[in-house]
Amino acid sequence: MKFLVLGGGKQGSAAAFDLCRRPEVEQVVIADEAVDELRPFLRPFLGQKLRARALDARDAGSVSEAMDGVDAVLCALPYYFNLGMTRAAIDTGVHFCDLGGNTAIVGQQKELDALAQAAGVSVIPDCGLAPGMVNILAQAAIESLDDVDEVDMRVGGLPQHPKPPLNYQVAYSLEGMLDYCLMPSLVLRKGEPTEVEPLTDLERIDFPGLGCLEAFHTAGGISTMPYRYAGRVKEMNYKTLRYPGHAVILKAIRDLGLVSEEPVDIDGCTIVPKKAFIQMVTPILLNPAGDDLVALRVEARGTRGGAPATVRFDLLDKYDAENGITAMMRTTGYSLAITALMQADGRISEPGVHTPDEAVPAGAYLAELAASGVQVQRVG
Repeated sequence: MKFLVLGGGKQGSAAAFDLCRRPEVEQVVIADEAVDELRPFLRPFLGQKLRARALDARDAGSVSEAMDGVDAVLCALPYYFNLGMTRAAIDTGVHFCDLGGNTAIVGQQKELDALAQAAGVSVIPDCGLAPGMVNILAQAAIESLDDVDEVDMRVGGLPQHPKPPLNYQVAYSLEGMLDYCLMPSLVLRKGEPTEVEPLTDLERIDFPGLGCLEAFHTAGGISTMPYRYAGRVKEMNYKTLRYPGHAVILKAIRDLGLVSEEPVDIDGCTIVPKKAFIQMVTPILLNPAGDDLVALRVEARGTRGGAPATVRFDLLDKYDAENGITAMMRTTGYSLAITALMQADGRISEPGVHTPDEAVPAGAYLAELAASGVQVQRVG
């Protein structure tokens, strides 16, 4: 099997690594504007299974040429490329998956369903950690119950050694993290899809191995599941996990206008507060050591056999010091790689555009995660 990975950043590199170490994979091409400096954990594969290709994702002809001849395309580019890459994959006739994260764009990809079916192509957006893994687990929990009342999804990328005041380190992109904390969050309330304000509805969760964490609404992670389960599930929501105190500080930063996108004039200079904030804060929140962790909990409550029942999935994954791969890269990049692998080998065979909860078989997915060293625990 041959794969094309679009994007040589953290998640794309992790996806390429996971594919390269699999014996059934023949070739992986990692493509980006600059591929001169691959991450150290990829270098042993270069010239063997792995090939690096310089590619401008805005050049439609070059993109189609790169896609030609592969079994599946993995897109780890910024989310605003996903729709164009989906169209290119359908036109080329190759399976496609991406990291998603923007529900509006996923809706546009869904509109290409008939074209994908006609081309015999499987398209799966939202294939990272959240959205992605969390939705597959939520679907598995739902299918394990006869009737479902509530579904809670909780995910957080956290430092192993938190430092005040935010007790947070940049896991993928500070801009992306801020976007999720500024946009309305989609939930199910009383069976109806509803938008709620981000950073609200704070709750405390006791997480084994970590102690007390806080959870609050953020956008993106739930994907389109509230629309799918409208009228069938009473309550469904996604919240981000952080160390206690994070949300109140971030809300104050937002309310003070420090992450506003409205330009302001300062001594004759026009400044966008959000851009200035990101530029100033990112170096402070970067952790060169990379020793992060990912905590996940998905829980569904309802009935089974006429009695109350709960199904819960827990994950606590940590930085891979041997290979220098963060927990966020492992849980996000490997999830993308596993989805593409199952598209290429036929375990995901239905053509069309489907989200992970609609298309990815949870049993096979969890087995592949375990084979990659990512262990999810199930209770109930």
